[in-house]
Amino acid sequence: MAESAGLAAAPGQTGVEKIRRRNRWQIVLLVLLFAAPVIASYYAYYVARPSGRTNFGTLIEPQRPIPALTATNLAGQPVDLQTLKGQWLLISVGGGACDAVCQNNLYLQRQMRESFGKDMARVDWVWLVDDDQPVAPALRDVLKAAIVLRVPAAGLQQWLTAAPGHPLSDHLYVVDPQGHWMMRFPPKLDKDSAVKARGDLSKLLRISAGWDSAGRASGAPK
Repeated sequence: MAESAGLAAAPGQTGVEKIRRRNRWQIVLLVLLFAAPVIASYYAYYVARPSGRTNFGTLIEPQRPIPALTATNLAGQPVDLQTLKGQWLLISVGGGACDAVCQNNLYLQRQMRESFGKDMARVDWVWLVDDDQPVAPALRDVLKAAIVLRVPAAGLQQWLTAAPGHPLSDHLYVVDPQGHWMMRFPPKLDKDSAVKARGDLSKLLRISAGWDSAGRASGAPK
């Protein structure tokens, strides 16, 4: 009788195991279903990206990660530059006095970012000040939506490079949410060329949808 009972229990155990396996596969399929958009965006960005010939900006190969540099905000507090990771970054570089080229870049950064509407929160407007000159109070008021950090010029030059014959301050730079500098726009953009630069950034936002943050936490560097 005991043997018969044991033999009778075996099919039931097998049935339970089949149900468990089926449930596990269902969970795996659900995970893959929800992850598919993110996987597809990673593939589009890292594997199937268009060649540099289709972009207005210059693609940087190999991409360069944000260096381990300590910056300071305008209040003089230290900020780890790598805390900028997690968002798309549209970066300009300039001295604190901010000449005409610098002011034009800041204006275009703001306009490009705001033009993305609901996607604006996916892009950080960043100004990296490469000297110790004070920033004019009037300019500080304009920069309320920007991240402004002082970074040693020597450290910046080990990360970002300008086109031959140009200083870093002539360009706008794009850094992806993983912290890699991956694109540089041509020097001294005007309103017309900024439209083309915006097209590149729009394309990057589109193919990366789902894997960058939708806005920084309140502790973001300022």
